[in-house]
Amino acid sequence: MMSVITVQFVKMVTANMLLSVFFVSGALAPCPYNPDLFITAPKQMEALSGSCLRIPCHFRAKPDEKFKNPRKTFGVWIKNSKYFAPNHKNVIFNSSWEHIFYPMKITGDLSQKNCTTLFSSLITNHTDTYFFRIENRPFLATASCDPLQITVRGSAPSPRIEISGDLKEKESVTISCSASTPCPHSPPKLTWNLQQDPPNNIEENTDRTFTTKIQKTITLSDTHDGFTISCSATYPVNEGREVKTAEERKTLSVSYAPKDTSVSISPSGLVSAGSWVNLTCSSRAKPPASFSWFKNSKDGAISVAEGKFYSVNVTGVTEDYHCVVTNVLGNQRSSWISLKSAESSDSSLIWASALGGVIIIIIIIICLAVCVWRCKTKHPNPQQPQSQGAEVLEVPGSWDVVRNQF
Repeated sequence: MMSVITVQFVKMVTANMLLSVFFVSGALAPCPYNPDLFITAPKQMEALSGSCLRIPCHFRAKPDEKFKNPRKTFGVWIKNSKYFAPNHKNVIFNSSWEHIFYPMKITGDLSQKNCTTLFSSLITNHTDTYFFRIENRPFLATASCDPLQITVRGSAPSPRIEISGDLKEKESVTISCSASTPCPHSPPKLTWNLQQDPPNNIEENTDRTFTTKIQKTITLSDTHDGFTISCSATYPVNEGREVKTAEERKTLSVSYAPKDTSVSISPSGLVSAGSWVNLTCSSRAKPPASFSWFKNSKDGAISVAEGKFYSVNVTGVTEDYHCVVTNVLGNQRSSWISLKSAESSDSSLIWASALGGVIIIIIIIICLAVCVWRCKTKHPNPQQPQSQGAEVLEVPGSWDVVRNQF
């Protein structure tokens, strides 16, 4: 049994090694044609039907002494085949021709080994493999090891939304939307729901292709969580008479500390002492948070439980509770909630009623005293009788003289 397992294991390892050698050797295998011409250009390019394609291209000859700048140089594009002589029908463009049948034009300076080409008025039938050739007589060579695969699509490519930075509240992030620009002469227009009429910038990539981009920097908050960014790319086609549009959407997932923390009680009404009530702590938080319960005491808040729910046995004494919600970004505390039994409420009501009655009686007494005092000041007591033996005489001149008689 062990020998069978060992044999199977050896076969499996051997098969894996052979597959590895096959794929690696295929990936690293050099071009078998040993051509005299090489070009530097993208291996694959995509374009939009009705638009154009700019093909960045530079070439080098091997050996360089065969190529002479002073001589007249022509560029040739071959479709579907790397062979030139037996397949002249596949030669779709030659800069030496007086009449051009394919909508192509070499915009680069061939004397400077620049073979950049503009492919215009594309249709989906132009999808194919293309080879570039140089004619600098007597130097004639095709870059047979550098095929260019061109794919022409009927619909616009979707833009790409990228976000740089951590998606956390209070963090600043840069959001960009970009679209491939195979035809920089007629670039797409980008719009999105982050701002109106954003400035479109055309950037050159490392492979000398182009990208149109818009971007905006924002400071995140919890309100951005779940917000969907929508970006549209509108490509003009058929010399601007029509447009083709594609859209991309991306929903933000923003982390934030606990918000809107509160406590609810069930049942919500008064209950008898000895009854159980359920406390529930509610909050918004991302990522999910933990819950802790605290009870107020003479020594301050003390921890009594963990979890979103907490059951409490109601006593005859008023007790105060609150919860604290915590995640990796912070914490938030709810307001205090008081638990009172019906008996304690009735007792408080009796004391409140008694105290209210006393206060009312005191107010009545004060009001009566004030009324009596005001009546006395408004109606003074009759004048006391004069002393015997005294006589009041009225003397002309508006003043009185009191004359004592003995």
